[in-house]
Amino acid sequence: MELSPGIEIFGPSLWFKKEKILVVGDFHLGYEEYLHQKGVLLPKQQAQQIHQQLQSLLKKVQPKTIIINGDLKHEFGTVLRQEWKEVLKIIDFLQKHCQELILIRGNHDMILGPIAQKRNLQVLTQYQVGTTLIIHGDKLIDPNKEIKRIIIGHEHPAISLKEKSKMEKFKCFLNGKWERKELIVMPSFNPLLEGTDISKEQLLSPFLKDISNFEVIVIHESEALNFGKFKQIPHLFLPKDI
Repeated sequence: MELSPGIEIFGPSLWFKKEKILVVGDFHLGYEEYLHQKGVLLPKQQAQQIHQQLQSLLKKVQPKTIIINGDLKHEFGTVLRQEWKEVLKIIDFLQKHCQELILIRGNHDMILGPIAQKRNLQVLTQYQVGTTLIIHGDKLIDPNKEIKRIIIGHEHPAISLKEKSKMEKFKCFLNGKWERKELIVMPSFNPLLEGTDISKEQLLSPFLKDISNFEVIVIHESEALNFGKFKQIPHLFLPKDI
């Protein structure tokens, strides 16, 4: 599905068709180990599932450049043992499938540098593709005048939909305007992190003060479904008191 001219949705990722650039983000590798330290025991399948998703995705597109738009790792103030192993494994895998791998710093990536240095990679704050600026989205920026589109992650947008008594939460893209520029918000690539339920939870990104006119594009398996503007489909959302 084409989300914006020249930019297509492939699962929770974006594909710049002409430039052959693949944008993914919010892997939050090491999340399971973080939960284990908090006393929440889950089978360690996250990295394997992400790897399988990437393999499936890279059968559909052959990128020259892959951009990881922030939060490659999860833990803020340290590098967990699981993170070292999983991050390096994902980096090595992605570097085999592109000519250039770009790492953009997210708010969870404060000390990503030591890992990136092992593979001679820099960690950037933003990356520009033509008139499109790709940033994580946890902080506002002052883009130059030539920027017409901004792509962010960070928020992990999702939406709860109901049909009779059945309720289910789906990841989604948001597409709207910020400061007269097109703003695209990407979901998390991590299968464990469904994200912020935009129908009833407080939004995190400072870019998202009012999403009433944003289009909601739900992703489900291999499909991307445009549900129209957020303000026009409140009957599909769960009541806020649930």
